[in-house]
Amino acid sequence: MTELAKKRPEFRNIHAFKDLPTYRLPAAGWVSILHRVSGLIMFLLLPFIIWMFDTSVSSEISFGRFKAAFNAGLGFVPGWFLKLVALALIWAYLHHAIAGLRHLWMDVSHSAVTKEFGKTSALFVLVVSITLALVLGAKLFGLY
Repeated sequence: MTELAKKRPEFRNIHAFKDLPTYRLPAAGWVSILHRVSGLIMFLLLPFIIWMFDTSVSSEISFGRFKAAFNAGLGFVPGWFLKLVALALIWAYLHHAIAGLRHLWMDVSHSAVTKEFGKTSALFVLVVSITLALVLGAKLFGLY
């Protein structure tokens, strides 16, 4: 069979609603997407971070209001929701930091970048960030 007679690969358009839900993204792809999502979460919650820092360090009275906001709520927002937002922020920071260290390691050691390293390091990032977020979330919600 000649080179021209070989069947050429067929490229088709991807239908977003039909093809994307069945597409299996590798672990490195999930880490990459979640790295961007965690950065966006931290950026969007920056006013909340500033409020938490300002309220917690201004005075003893404001720190008491800070603790009360997380226990009883703040206005119409219940305390458990503020804790949930803080937990999302904790996860975002942990995931973004650990995935960033993964990227730095891959930039520093070009010879260590292989498909297997990408898979294992991505799984490491996912497992460690979720585990640490669960442990800190259990502390935040008063389970220990």
